[in-house]
Amino acid sequence: MVCPRCIRVVRDELENIGLPVKRVELGEVEIGTDIAPDTYEEIKNILESNGFELLENKKRKIVEKIKVAVIDLLYYTEDNIEAHRLTLSAYLSEKLGMDYKYLSTLFSSIENITIEKYVILQKIERVKELIKYEELTLSEIAYRLNYSSTQHLSNQFRQITGLSPTQFKKMVGNQRKSIDKLT
Repeated sequence: MVCPRCIRVVRDELENIGLPVKRVELGEVEIGTDIAPDTYEEIKNILESNGFELLENKKRKIVEKIKVAVIDLLYYTEDNIEAHRLTLSAYLSEKLGMDYKYLSTLFSSIENITIEKYVILQKIERVKELIKYEELTLSEIAYRLNYSSTQHLSNQFRQITGLSPTQFKKMVGNQRKSIDKLT
């Protein structure tokens, strides 16, 4: 779960089957009762039908917590620029209370990608989103996402997407114009 809409869907679905939901956060749900085996299977099926996965393995839960921490850093701590100034290893170690080397090895073994590469992919997705909103300049986006420079952001963006941020912005603008013509 990476967005408020996802959290709402999970809460609604669980409440619809009569479970007393105490708390739903990114990647976690707390229910105020014990769960019978048949209810557990029903929860698993409901989550899967909505595109979610019930994490049963302890290691997978840790990997999910890493992903949630990265999403939290990129999407929900924008006003707290200092959180971005920590090294990734320090941030994740502090957030999860575990040694970064263990987290890194575990993440790579389960996801077949390094944490650093995962962060880069998530940052580029965030950059795309911020470009679409057209509220920030590229320099402001670079600062907000802790890039050393606009050039660094642009180079990484091009490596991942095959486009420069400017080309992407034009492409998004052209898509909007096409949609506007249809309406």
